[in-house]
Amino acid sequence: MTPSASLPVAVDAMGGDKAPTEIVAGARAAVDEFGIEVVLVGPPELVGDTLGLALVPCTEVIGMDEDPAQGVRRKKDSSLVRAAELVRDDKACAMVSAGNTGATMAAALLRMGRIKGVNRPCIATPLPRPGRAPGVLVDAGANAECTPQMLLQFAQMASAFSRARHGTLSPKVGLLSIGEESSKGTPLVKETHALLAAPGAGVDFFGNVEGRDLLDSPVDVVVTDGFTGNVALKSLEGALKFLVGQFLQIFGTDESTKAAADTLLPYLLPLMAELDPEGAGGAMLLGLDGICIISHGSSSAMAMKNAIKVGHDLAVAGITEDLRTAIGG
Repeated sequence: MTPSASLPVAVDAMGGDKAPTEIVAGARAAVDEFGIEVVLVGPPELVGDTLGLALVPCTEVIGMDEDPAQGVRRKKDSSLVRAAELVRDDKACAMVSAGNTGATMAAALLRMGRIKGVNRPCIATPLPRPGRAPGVLVDAGANAECTPQMLLQFAQMASAFSRARHGTLSPKVGLLSIGEESSKGTPLVKETHALLAAPGAGVDFFGNVEGRDLLDSPVDVVVTDGFTGNVALKSLEGALKFLVGQFLQIFGTDESTKAAADTLLPYLLPLMAELDPEGAGGAMLLGLDGICIISHGSSSAMAMKNAIKVGHDLAVAGITEDLRTAIGG
C-alpha cells in the first residue's frame, strides 16, 4: 500500500445534477459498505446534512454550465479546486467529482500538475465486456485534437491503468479506425499505427479495431483521440440505454410477454448490471501527479459510491507510480 492510500477520498459534494443529496448518500454508502474514509468538500449551507461525514468548507461552486478555465481561475475557493488541493497537499488519496468535466480536469491539472514527461492528461473510461475484465477506452474526451505522440503516450498510460485497475497482466492495445488494415484511417491514425507497431513502443499492439469492437473487444485498451472517443462512448451508452428501454417496454405488452419476462429477466438482469455505467462509477484522468476520478453528471448515489471505491482502489494499487514508470517520468 502506498503512503497516501490510508488518506481519505475527497468528494466534491456539489458536483453533478443530483448534488448534494445523491453525492452525500453515495459517500456515506462508500464508508458503510467498503470502509473507505471520505471527506466531503463544499459550502456548508448548500451541502446541508453530511450524514456524519467530515466536511471541508468552501464558499464557491463551479456550475455545470460555466466555462471550465474561467471558473477555476475565478473561483479559487470552489469545491472542485479545494478537492484537488487536498490531493496535492497529501490530505486526500484521490478526488472524485460528478460536476463540470472540463472544470474538474482544469482544477486537477492546475493544482496537482502533470507527471514529468506527460504531454497531455487523458480520460480512461471502462468498457464493459460481460464475463471478462472490462476494457479501457482512452481518450474519452479530454483532448479533441491529438498528435500521434500523444496517442502513443495514451496507450502506454492506459496499459498501466489496465494492469492496476483490472488485473490484466499483458494488455493488448488496439487503435480505433475505420478498418483493420494498417492502410485505413486518417493521417493521424496511420501515423499513430506506425508508432504503436514500432519496436520499443512499450505496448503490446494488436492493430486497428473498429467501432463494432468496443463491446466484447478483442483488445484490452482502445486508443483514439478525445473527440472520436467521446462520440463513440456516448453513442454506445445511448444505444444500450435505448435497447434496454425497448426490452422493458416489450416485456409489458401483454400476458405472453410478461410470462416471457419472468423467464428471461433472471438471466438478463445480471447482464444489464454489467453494462450499466453506474456500476463502473467513473473514469480516471491519466497523467496527473495525483488521482482524479470523473463521474457522470447524472450520477446517482450508487455511481458515486462506486467512483469513490475506484479512486481508493487505485491509490492502494499505486497507480500514479505505475503511470510514472510507463512513460518514463
